[in-house]
Amino acid sequence: MHIAEGFLPATHAIGWTLAAAPFVVHGARQVVTEVRERPENTLLLGAAGAFTFVLSAVKLPSFTGSSSHPTGTGAGAVLFRPPVMALLGTIVLLFQALLLAHGGLTTLGANAFAMAVVGPWSGYGAYRLTRRLGGGLLPGVFAAMAVADLATYVTTAGQLALALPDAETGVAGAFVKFISVFALTQVPLAVAEGLLGVLLFRVLTVNARPELERLGLLAPAPEPTR
Repeated sequence: MHIAEGFLPATHAIGWTLAAAPFVVHGARQVVTEVRERPENTLLLGAAGAFTFVLSAVKLPSFTGSSSHPTGTGAGAVLFRPPVMALLGTIVLLFQALLLAHGGLTTLGANAFAMAVVGPWSGYGAYRLTRRLGGGLLPGVFAAMAVADLATYVTTAGQLALALPDAETGVAGAFVKFISVFALTQVPLAVAEGLLGVLLFRVLTVNARPELERLGLLAPAPEPTR
């Protein structure tokens, strides 16, 4: 992540684009619904997209054809659910490909499937599980951010392994090679991203508590007793 321009065979690039497209279309509908029914959340929705753009623009070399970086999609998944992030994440990846040369247009579908589909859904699942086990909002956010990051890179490693199988050990051997290289940078990045997410939501609980209450992330503050 991001897989570079032209690094996937055409059939793989088309296949991943077709796989990601239904999620992105559904996400676009969800964004329209969110803005129409809850216009007061529009600013927070834009902030979620901007947070993803800024965080995922931090690029660290990994190996030829790809790179390591935070993803930022876990925060938006917690705030607005994963379908919304399918659209926002794809828009982020498109702008990064056009403006920053991070990833590419031919690999946009593969990158979107990994970062904007698998990442948010995995992160949101980790968030829900943490909350169900009794964890509060902040532990849930940490889990969402870290797992969304790691799931993105596991998916990317699989995409690269399918496209570039090892001559001797095949797809499985290539997957182990790619995921091992990613792990050197991505595991500490995932932990750091989780901590950054906790910091972000601590700020939001102070400055945007009404919005978090409307989204169901926080219980309404008790009325002061007289």
